[in-house]
Amino acid sequence: MLINYQHGFADLNGAQIYYETAGAGHPLVLLHAGICDLRMWDEQFVEFSQTYRVLRFDMRGFGRTPPVAGAFAFHTDLHALLHELRIAKTYLLGCSFGGSTCLDFTLAYPDMVEALILVGSSPSGYRATAPHSPLLEAVNTAMDAGDYDCAAELEVQIWVDGPSRTPDQVSASIRQRVHAMNRIALQNEALELGDPQPLDPSATERLHDVQAPTLLITGNLDQPRIVEAVAWMAARLPHAYQAVIPGTAHLPNLEEPARFNRIVLDFLAQSEQD
Repeated sequence: MLINYQHGFADLNGAQIYYETAGAGHPLVLLHAGICDLRMWDEQFVEFSQTYRVLRFDMRGFGRTPPVAGAFAFHTDLHALLHELRIAKTYLLGCSFGGSTCLDFTLAYPDMVEALILVGSSPSGYRATAPHSPLLEAVNTAMDAGDYDCAAELEVQIWVDGPSRTPDQVSASIRQRVHAMNRIALQNEALELGDPQPLDPSATERLHDVQAPTLLITGNLDQPRIVEAVAWMAARLPHAYQAVIPGTAHLPNLEEPARFNRIVLDFLAQSEQD
């Protein structure tokens, strides 16, 4: 059961950003992956709101937040939303692209972040040495043809199944959930609206500046490029901790929600004691 549930659109930086909040206590913000939208956090939104004031939202071009023309930065959108909701300090939890955005935000506004959790994420500006998935070229071909269903299915194979599993080895309901969310993102991407501005200097050049305790979560079946990036960050972040969730790929919160939730809640509880 959700308490203090609110939802709506915030007119920020020229965009109509859809958000939801629930719970009470210290703020905890959830940022979705680039193949998803805020619905990827359904299980976390309910459980975490029993302890925290949880905020989740659709970034530009995802879910119910449409893309718009013009220059913008994802981390400044987050800053504007927090200002709108009068949140001065928060915990940040982001998956994949959402995690990269959380890291950029932490570097741009360090006094606002008290703990950071990055799930299957790479820092902005990072250049991996591991190869891309061999399916990536097929994704690009499907996008060029306007076949968003095919492109979404291929990206589900890349990220949800991972490099070592076949589709029949993964929950069909999870695959369907991600496919539906990702199809919206791919259709919006094809509109080519908006001009995202990178953090300068990039996070890759500034990891030593991150003073917030940082938990790095990965699935052991994720893409090698992600596993490489997480190990690279773990060796350079001043206050890094790691957790690996076996039997999961890029979205461990969907595959093992109970285990994922316990890892996050234990980390935040420990951070509050330190």
